[in-house]
Amino acid sequence: MRTGRPPQSGFRLLPSYASPTLPAAFRRLAWSNLAAQSAEQIALAASPIIAVLAFGADEGEAGLLQVAQTLPFVLFAIPIGLLADRVSRPGLMAGAEALRVVSLVAIIACAAGGWLNLPVLALLGFVGACGTVGYSVAAPALVPALVRPQQLPAANSRIELARTVAFMAGPALGGALVGWAGVSFAFGCAAALSVAAVLLLLGVREPGRPAAVLGRQPLRDIAEGARFVFTHPLLRPIFVTQIVFNTAFFVVLAVFVPYAVRHLGLSAAGIGIVLAAYGAGMIAGALLSPRLVHGLRFGTVLGLGPVAGFAASAVLALTIWLPWPWLAGFGWLLLGIGPIQWTISTTTLRQLVTPADLLGRVSAINITSYGARPLGAAIGAGVGAVAGAETALLLAAFLFLAQAAMVWVSPLVRLKERPAMAA
Repeated sequence: MRTGRPPQSGFRLLPSYASPTLPAAFRRLAWSNLAAQSAEQIALAASPIIAVLAFGADEGEAGLLQVAQTLPFVLFAIPIGLLADRVSRPGLMAGAEALRVVSLVAIIACAAGGWLNLPVLALLGFVGACGTVGYSVAAPALVPALVRPQQLPAANSRIELARTVAFMAGPALGGALVGWAGVSFAFGCAAALSVAAVLLLLGVREPGRPAAVLGRQPLRDIAEGARFVFTHPLLRPIFVTQIVFNTAFFVVLAVFVPYAVRHLGLSAAGIGIVLAAYGAGMIAGALLSPRLVHGLRFGTVLGLGPVAGFAASAVLALTIWLPWPWLAGFGWLLLGIGPIQWTISTTTLRQLVTPADLLGRVSAINITSYGARPLGAAIGAGVGAVAGAETALLLAAFLFLAQAAMVWVSPLVRLKERPAMAA
């Protein structure tokens, strides 16, 4: 049984950053990821806009909708991670994305029949999020099987660049499609993208994995993955930091749409444009990532994202006194630029230090940090309903400050280079 501790002799360092040509199977995965992320972002952007403008949802109700759309990360990440170490990961991802197609088509059918309301929208959002969890858990575990260790930084940058394109285009499309063409057309576009993601996955073949990972006791397998994460000196602070980051981020997300409508005076299309600045920042950050990895210590790159997250939250809080839409957009831009460095670098680090037969479970443990999302959404909903969205934004800024401090007192910022691939 593994202890989860790195070799006592220290980390063996990889060669300097390189960006070799990535295999065709990985490129199909990257395109599938782009389609899946775009579908998710269109639906996530459209749902609260519909809730506020069509059903009159307030801050509390909008926050509860966010809870429903994030709760599956708490409930199902660990079981799906165990499954990802036992079955075909491309097949698991295709099935998960197909589930999201079902939820999107059901929303369209309910809207056409006049049955769509806030509880139905929340329930179907929960179903779609179950598909998101399956895709999100299996994808990072699949990447190291498709590329060489030296290609992991380039591959993760490509995956995150696809996700950032979705974050930039998805909110704008979601807001615009709801405002211009209605509910059914917006969710129809999302469903079409999910179908494309499934079809692209059908051409991805995963190399065979050792049969030794099969036939074990499920609870023992889950405990092995958890023990590896929580005893590892690098993975443990990553996990804790992500819990605080996700809590803070979803405090903001839970209240921002009603806050933007009532305090900033934005329309549905305007909200989409402001939120699209987050995706634009992520694209800029993903494009900068190779230069930063090459020019800075690896630990410094790991520390930049949390600091940028705090700076962004401070700018968003500033709109309480300066209600300028462009200032809110700048806050979302900063929130995209910095944390994407954290995502790319910590994903690469996790893939390098984790043995191949543990990747699914370790990825799932990482995804369970997303369980802080419904907590953050619930906190945002409660604070927004009782004390107003302004108080929720100030609370989020404090939480962003806390997660930045956690990283800078951890061993992460002392890393000079990327560690070598685990045996």
